[in-house]
Amino acid sequence: MMRGLCEGMDRFKPAMVLVVVQLLYVGIGILYKLVVYDGMNLRVVIAYRFLFATAFMAPLAFIFERKKMPKMTWTILFQGLLCGLFGGMLAQTLYLETLALTTVTFTSAMTNLTPAATFVMAVFFGLEKLNLKTAGGKAKIIGTLTGISGAMILTLYKGARIPTNSFHVTLLPPQHNHVASSHYSPSHGNTLLGALCALGNIFSISLWLVVQGKMNQRFPCYYSSTTLMSFAASVFSVGFALCTERDWSQWKLGWNIRLLTVAYAGLVASGFNVVMMAWCVSKGGPLFVSVFIPLQLLFLAFVGSFFLNETLHLGSIIGGVLIVGGLYMVLWGKGKEMKKKDLLPASKTLHVSSSPSVDIIVKSSNVVNRDHQQGSSEIENQAIPDGKNQVASRNVSDT
Repeated sequence: MMRGLCEGMDRFKPAMVLVVVQLLYVGIGILYKLVVYDGMNLRVVIAYRFLFATAFMAPLAFIFERKKMPKMTWTILFQGLLCGLFGGMLAQTLYLETLALTTVTFTSAMTNLTPAATFVMAVFFGLEKLNLKTAGGKAKIIGTLTGISGAMILTLYKGARIPTNSFHVTLLPPQHNHVASSHYSPSHGNTLLGALCALGNIFSISLWLVVQGKMNQRFPCYYSSTTLMSFAASVFSVGFALCTERDWSQWKLGWNIRLLTVAYAGLVASGFNVVMMAWCVSKGGPLFVSVFIPLQLLFLAFVGSFFLNETLHLGSIIGGVLIVGGLYMVLWGKGKEMKKKDLLPASKTLHVSSSPSVDIIVKSSNVVNRDHQQGSSEIENQAIPDGKNQVASRNVSDT
């Protein structure tokens, strides 16, 4: 019983890890909002984020993986470069550009399409199978669509307001609305460009998860792969930030919210979280990881209502229920597929042993082997006396 319980816990371990990962991403969302109100350029934050991540992950990779690390090849280096480009610099930059050119609602709604895009790309690259004829395959598709629908409802539908005034702990300054609008206000004339940036962000995240899955097959060292990704992303991000931000006061860090944000973003969001996501990609595939992304929106809606003076609506509750239901269906479908893979060798063995023709062949081969062994033993028994006679005749002739 305990063994079965432990096996069940091991099976759900990636899911529990991804829930924690999305909770930790909520922290970076709140800190991003606070540091914008403090007046810091987010492109500089992204550059510092990956610099901190590289400095944090490189020693861990050396300590834990220096002995078991496979040989570094040009293919692995290229895959790490792609991970840093798409999963690091482009994903973060395009997300912020979408936020600047459109609205928060539009940005959140477009981000929720990431699981669908990841599913299409994973099928295209052979990391996922449709399996429309199986219950597991149908559950994955229906669960993905259900989760996306819930995220859309959470984003686009408000409904009745849910009072949470007695629990508010406001972290924002009193004049936060004016400061925020001066940094990121939607430009109505660039809505099309914002939509293109949103599609680019979705494509970048999906392609990163697929490349990460391919990289795990050749290079199953998650600390080292995250270090490689962070280093590549830091090179791209620092170069881009230096080209767009010439005010050197933006690069100064003190013992304030700016240092806390870049440290948390580097050590947690681009360090610990990326390692955990890479491990979960190796366990469940890119789709399995991407379906947990809408959870971040759900968590942020609840946390924002308590700490950022935002309003919680009925749509958040309905969307949250659909997101969790969709996650459960995808997990159930993946569990069915994993069980089928585990039972496949056993079913083949049972099929072979139950075949009458195979039984006849096995029995006849046993008879042949038995006759062969008996014949060889008789030959050996005959050969031993002959050898003794030859030795005796030699002794007589010698005398």
